[in-house]
Amino acid sequence: MKDNRIPLVERQYLLPFVLITSLFFLWGFAHAILDVLNKHFQEALDITKVHSALIQVTMYMGYFVMALPAGLFIRRYGYRKGVVFGLLLYGVGSLLFIPGQQMASFNAFLFALFVIGCGLTFLETAANPYVTELGAKETAASRLNLAQSFNGVGCICAPILTGLLLFSNRPDAEAGDGNVALPYACMGVVVLIVAAVFLRVKLPEMQHEPEVDATGHEVGLWSHRLFIFGLVALLAYEIAEISINSFFINYVVEQDWMRPRDAAVVLSFGGLGLFMVGRFIGSWIMQRVRAEKMLFGCAVGTVATTSLILLDAGWLSFLALLCGYAFEAIMFPTIFALSLKGLGRHTKQASSFLMMSPVGGVIGPLLMGYVADASSMVTAFIVPWMGYAVVAVYGFVMLRKSAA
Repeated sequence: MKDNRIPLVERQYLLPFVLITSLFFLWGFAHAILDVLNKHFQEALDITKVHSALIQVTMYMGYFVMALPAGLFIRRYGYRKGVVFGLLLYGVGSLLFIPGQQMASFNAFLFALFVIGCGLTFLETAANPYVTELGAKETAASRLNLAQSFNGVGCICAPILTGLLLFSNRPDAEAGDGNVALPYACMGVVVLIVAAVFLRVKLPEMQHEPEVDATGHEVGLWSHRLFIFGLVALLAYEIAEISINSFFINYVVEQDWMRPRDAAVVLSFGGLGLFMVGRFIGSWIMQRVRAEKMLFGCAVGTVATTSLILLDAGWLSFLALLCGYAFEAIMFPTIFALSLKGLGRHTKQASSFLMMSPVGGVIGPLLMGYVADASSMVTAFIVPWMGYAVVAVYGFVMLRKSAA
């Protein structure tokens, strides 16, 4: 029987897809290291949860500050130069951890993270929309989910490697005195090598005709209301996801379930492992099921699992926390792809606005840290619960529209 399914990636775009997908691993690694640094600096520097949240705040402010300039740069110079420039910023920011370690300065580390955040903004602003265009529109969400799955591989590797380096297993050395610069220095060297590779390859640029209305006038980006709703939903998702990642170790440690070092391992293989598997499975399912339906179902799942955490149901809450990673896995790439649908030549500009959504990494951890310091770590999960609820509403609206 002949398989009439649309291919996920067109044959002529296979090499560009593989090269761009490698970038997803690199920024997944960079993001996941933050979740270990958060707890490490709380212990090593004796600072509060709100203070340690500046780690996420500083890096994700790089997204907010650099998203629009990145979009303008990519519109003028193309996807490849945007990727190379992003990799250079990422590599330099990583190597700045070496002088930061020598100075033992929290502010120096924050500056390095800001530079990395600026670099990641260029990478994601270029790579996310580019992947959606390397094939048919019908498979855009599935294709981006597949590429984003390798983001999950990076997310698994980062906490386990850095957790073992920064947290000692000895009862008398819980604060740890690990060398924070070491994982970043290694990462910086790898990133600069990848930048050199991209300098020597050519990526095809996608061209779009301007979209016009019935009167012949070009349709502007902000006339697309579902894009605006998608932008809000993506921000809500980032608030929820980054908040949970930032305080995963705090939560399980304060519940007396495990020590910080063990929590870093569970975060890698448990939470982020399920996250990666969820993306691979989600990409496969969305070749057979509408992306809108998948998004709504998963959003309902995250609302349910976060509700169980708020109920403080013991180990059932812990299982719900892990399951939440599987449910949320497809959200970012699916919302991103749906938001870009039908935007044509506005795609690059729209991508730069969507890449401002990681400012949720500023809002979420600060809110969750404030609630945790004022009440409890359990109560603080009201912050991600509200974010997932917004995504569920967006999924429902998109599902209704696709069925019409």
